[in-house]
Amino acid sequence: MDDTSKRHQPHASHLNTDAGLQRLPHRFAEDRLIAHNPNVHDDTPPPYDIIGDIHGCIDELRELLRRLGWERSGQGEAMRHPDNRHLVFLGDLNDRGPGSIPVWQLAVDSIALRTARYVPGNHDSKLARYLMGRDVQLTHGLAGTVQELFALPERERRMLARSIVDVVADSPPYRILDEGRLVVAHAGIEERMIGEMNQEISVFTRFGDATGERTPEGFPIRRDWAAAYRGNALVVYGHTPVLVPVFRNNTINVDQGCAFGGALTALRYPERRLVSVLAEHAYAIPSMSDRLHDPLLTVAGTEDA
Repeated sequence: MDDTSKRHQPHASHLNTDAGLQRLPHRFAEDRLIAHNPNVHDDTPPPYDIIGDIHGCIDELRELLRRLGWERSGQGEAMRHPDNRHLVFLGDLNDRGPGSIPVWQLAVDSIALRTARYVPGNHDSKLARYLMGRDVQLTHGLAGTVQELFALPERERRMLARSIVDVVADSPPYRILDEGRLVVAHAGIEERMIGEMNQEISVFTRFGDATGERTPEGFPIRRDWAAAYRGNALVVYGHTPVLVPVFRNNTINVDQGCAFGGALTALRYPERRLVSVLAEHAYAIPSMSDRLHDPLLTVAGTEDA
């Protein structure tokens, strides 16, 4: 490492506390709106492998991709499938698990190779705001993601940070796929919103519909939009850890709380087949096993901060 690189490496003490991380220079990209791209119609053809909230669970992601038949492309960390399938990431790639940066490297390279598509989650949005230099709280696992990022060599760190911001900021908040038969959104979408785009929709699809209440653990409680959904398009979403994915009113939540010790799940479309990998650890609390007796942990459930 030359002297210039050393000057740009953060002091180790800054990486050990949230306050130290907060003081590090962290503007890597131009500040701009997030998830306001109106191009929600996506002509990427099926078949798709749609993956729920990864939250930095890199080992589980690699094992899931192996089971689904995905292979390294030889171009960076990008993946390809011998049957020309496409990955669809449902957002919340970072925070809580131990490998948020490797997850992002795989996603960024696969998106660049056009073997993957992506819709932003609330955790991704917060990371992008941080990388734009905004003042955000390093809570709910974000401090760990930032630590991973600053452990990279300076040039690699800057390139990846800019790529993450570009992917999150420039993506539409949801995607309409398979000629309107399928809609993917991180936190779901109401029938009236499909095909439209505005600030309300961008927020809803990333954060859900908050009641203003919180669980004893501090997680926001959201309204169950899927209970009233009657649309013709299948909506695949995540955001809310559930014990078992269930097709309900032509929607399905595939977030099985991998970071909380549950499972990482993919929906194969159009087959409508679920493939899951059990989490190696509970990286965050409360774990899914601790939530088994929580009356709020249903197909609607309590949602992440």
